[in-house]
Parts: sequence; C-alpha cells; structure tokens
Amino acid sequence: MRWNRGRSVAELCTELAEAIDRQDEGAAQKAFKEIVGEVERADAAALTEALVALRPALAEVPLGNGAPLAALAGGLVEAGGDPAAALDVLASRVAEGLEQASRFPALAGTEVEPPTDGESARAIVERVAEAGGFDVDEASQVTQAWFTVNEWIPALLLPLQQKAGRAALPHRQRLIEAASVVPDEIADAHWLLGLLLVLDDEPLVVVHRASEAVFLLTISGVGDNFQLHTLLADALVGGGHLPGEPPEPSWVAAASDGPLQPQGPIHGQFNLVDAGGKWIWNEGRPVDVEPVAGRRIIVLDPAPYDRTWNVGRVYPLMLPEVRLDAVLPPDQAAGWLRLVSPAKDDRPGPM
Repeated sequence: MRWNRGRSVAELCTELAEAIDRQDEGAAQKAFKEIVGEVERADAAALTEALVALRPALAEVPLGNGAPLAALAGGLVEAGGDPAAALDVLASRVAEGLEQASRFPALAGTEVEPPTDGESARAIVERVAEAGGFDVDEASQVTQAWFTVNEWIPALLLPLQQKAGRAALPHRQRLIEAASVVPDEIADAHWLLGLLLVLDDEPLVVVHRASEAVFLLTISGVGDNFQLHTLLADALVGGGHLPGEPPEPSWVAAASDGPLQPQGPIHGQFNLVDAGGKWIWNEGRPVDVEPVAGRRIIVLDPAPYDRTWNVGRVYPLMLPEVRLDAVLPPDQAAGWLRLVSPAKDDRPGPM
C-alpha cells in the first residue's frame, strides 16, 4: 500500500510546506514527488483546494526559501487550479521582493556572486547592512530578494496569461512600479511587466486613412504590437473590410493559439500610426497608444517598406481577442477622422 493513499493534493502541499519550513530536504523532495503524481489525477476543485492550502506558507516563508512553493503554485494553476486562489499572496510577495531587490545594486553592486554557503551569505548581508545603515534582518531581506525574487516571478507569469487571472490580480499598480525600476539582472521582471500592461476589453478606433473607413474593435490579451498588427490585418483585410492580401493562416495562428513561429517570416500589412501622426512601433505595446477623446486610435497607413518578423506572439499561453464591433457609417466616421493628424515620418535619420 502506498503511504499516501487517500491523501489529497492539498494535504501533500501542506506537508511540503512544513518540510521546507524545517529545511528537511529529503522530506520536501519526497512530498514533491508525490504531489506530481497526484496532480495528474486531480480535478480542478482539488487543485484549487491545494492552492488554498499553500497560501499560509507562501505568505510566511522567507523569500530565499520559498521559490519551490511559488513554482508549485504556478504548476497547480497550469494543471487547472483557479488562478485567483493564491494570486493575492503571490502578487504581494513578488511586489515586496522586487521592491527589496531594487535596493541591492546601490548597496552592493550588481556583480556580486550568489552565496554558496552560510559564510558567504553572511558576508554579503553584512556588506549590505553596512552600506545601507540598517540592521541585519533588513539587509537579509534585501539580499534574499536580489538573489531569489526572479525564481518567484514565473508563478505570476502563468496565471497572468489567463484573462481571469489578469482580472483578479491585486496590487497591479504596485507591481507595475516595482517591475519598471528593477535592474535588468532580474530578467523575468521584463516579462512580468509586459503582462501587467496587457489591455483587456479595451475599445479601439481603427482608421484606414486611404479609404476613410473607421472601425470599432475590442481587444484583449494582446502582448505587443507585432501581434496586434497581424490580428488587425486578419480582422480587417482577412474579413473583407479592407483591400489587400490577407495574412497567411500560419501567421494568424502564430499570433493567436498555434505554433509561435511559422515556417516563413510574417509580413506587415500596414504602418500603424497614432492620432497625432506618430508611428506606433511594432516593438511597443497597445497600452503605449495614448487615448484621444477617451479611445485609443490606430491609423492604418501604407507600409513604407517591407517589415517582417519571425515570432507571432510573446506569451505562448495568452489567448488574444480582437473583435470587430462595428464598421461606422460615414457620418459617424467623420467625427473620428477629424481627430486624426497627418502622418509623420518617424524613421531614424542617417547616422
């Protein structure tokens, strides 16, 4: 008889948390192995119960010890658990960790090697305490955050690729501010920030300058303007509303829910411009387009040169929505057209 027969994933998660708390590596490895086996058989309710069971440990474990628990929480969401069950705790811990980590470079620099034992860890903590003029406990928090918060971030990257997870996220502005200023050495902060800035149920006004056609659309889950570019072409050219060659099905799949990289390059159809005439670079995000009269306006101009890219979307598990809500009649379109300035040539000049 297996020793854990009849035990739920939630009970096993509690056991893992207790083993990590007492730093019992053997017991933690054994519990984790059992959890992996049980997760494969658990339904969504059991997985959500397990996330709830992890909440106290996620909230209290030192940042330096808790990365395995954060990774487990992300895995439970991936397997089907409700992302909202532990999202508030994870968001709070990651925000705190990013805030603390951002203090480390000014105190110790960014070239410090990770500690390999207790002695090297103490030396770094003492260096941080001396430089910052605060006690060892505070210095330890800053040091732990610097070396481990990047391991916590993936637990948010998964639920935030789900629309329900983004809707349920607390501490969004705090996370945005923390992720915006953290040094590049915290590599996953860039991906976290991108998800924090994703627009959901966002109305767009899209103007085709040449024909003076105006469209109302709603977007959700679009990670960057490369992806938006392809999906707008699919909705408007592929939908028969504008002239031109529709994007290849493989390009649309790469921008939505198919393989990320089609066999050949993805080609741009337009030059995206804002209402003031400024180019909207594909490397940016929809949120970068400043609203005018309460709406983000995107103008479609002819492509000035052939733009290509290879990857359809930056977040593999985030399902985008680009919905055409209305094609405006000329009298309604006229009001939006009056808000649109002539295009500017924003291409970099010669060096």
